[in-house]
Amino acid sequence: GGGHVSYRQEVSECCSSPAAMAADERDYNLTEEQKAVKAKYPPLNKKYECEYLLHAWGDTLEEAFEQCVMAMFGYMTDTETVEPVDAVEVEAEGHDMLSLLFHFLDEWLYKFSANEFFIPREVKVLYIDRMQFKIRSIGWGEEFCLSKHPQGTEVKAITYSAMQICEDEKPEVFVIIDI
Repeated sequence: GGGHVSYRQEVSECCSSPAAMAADERDYNLTEEQKAVKAKYPPLNKKYECEYLLHAWGDTLEEAFEQCVMAMFGYMTDTETVEPVDAVEVEAEGHDMLSLLFHFLDEWLYKFSANEFFIPREVKVLYIDRMQFKIRSIGWGEEFCLSKHPQGTEVKAITYSAMQICEDEKPEVFVIIDI
């Protein structure tokens, strides 16, 4: 069968950064009017770091990589609402298989985060070069549009934290993303 995707939240207790907490505790000697304005609006400087574990697998390593990309985009929107009207190619390279997976996901994230706002409905890995650590892929989808695609959660970054590629029985990959 084809690849499967399972993604679930892990290590996801959000806590504010020390810098944000320090700013909250500072005494600015505010006037009553300033305190009233401050109380009226939520604070802007709180930064929450959350992580999300992507776990993807397939019959081949190529399928596992494809499914991992789709799991990431599935967190950002319902990819079944995406029409395959445009094709985008993504190539990446690394110095080993983990860095290849990292750069592969990062390049796909860049296709969304940069000017293109591209969301794939399907991604196909054309080849993985395990000697030179290069990958070439193509995705079919369209530009993200709020009126058409439900808004999920923004993916801020791919991380190396707990990243794994397992090829014991069926190939599977584990990647933690920052949201």
